[in-house]
Amino acid sequence: MNPPILERDPSDPQKQKKEGVNPLLKLVLELGPLMVFFFANARGEWLTQKFPALAEFGGPIFVATGLFMAATAIALIVSWLLTRTLPIMPMVSGVVVLVFGALTLYLQDDIFIKMKPTIVNTLFGGVLLGGLFFGKSLLGYVFDSAFNLDAEGWRKLTFRWGLFFLFLALVNEVVWRNFSTDAWVTFKVWGIMPITLLFTFSQMPLILRHSLEDKTEKAEKAGE
Repeated sequence: MNPPILERDPSDPQKQKKEGVNPLLKLVLELGPLMVFFFANARGEWLTQKFPALAEFGGPIFVATGLFMAATAIALIVSWLLTRTLPIMPMVSGVVVLVFGALTLYLQDDIFIKMKPTIVNTLFGGVLLGGLFFGKSLLGYVFDSAFNLDAEGWRKLTFRWGLFFLFLALVNEVVWRNFSTDAWVTFKVWGIMPITLLFTFSQMPLILRHSLEDKTEKAEKAGE
């Protein structure tokens, strides 16, 4: 049987066996395009001097958008070559990047690329919360390789992340509508990342309470 194009369900025993990716490489594939976007926006004029063809895109934000699209596509291709599957959330984000990036370049209007985080985060938040409505804790697609939680733990974590994604969408709207493009790019890279890390670490007590590995160890010790 041919392997699925999209990553397997977290409960599929074949997922861990066939879809594992080095965590550091996975981080590079997910954050690499964002760093390319930040660097290209900050050094757009220098890049167009070194590579005159990039001047066809327009100003720095448009050069950054074009390179962001290319880096996103490359990251998805590399992920496919390594695992023969496509990670669902990066793929959704990538599709939105390509669509809104193309609109940004075609219309020479940076509003579209600024709206991308709003669209993606609203979509993710809606999907996670909507999945809970139908009894599905979809966050397992993202964190199942890192955590082994019971059903209640996944439900609670999925609910919290769903609300957090909606919060990020709201923050993006406030920033891009009230600050300069450079300020928005800087906040997108150096503001959203620390906020996300702080939120992630704040969930560790919940994760530890519902970790199946911890419960197994405690049961084993109790049986000794």
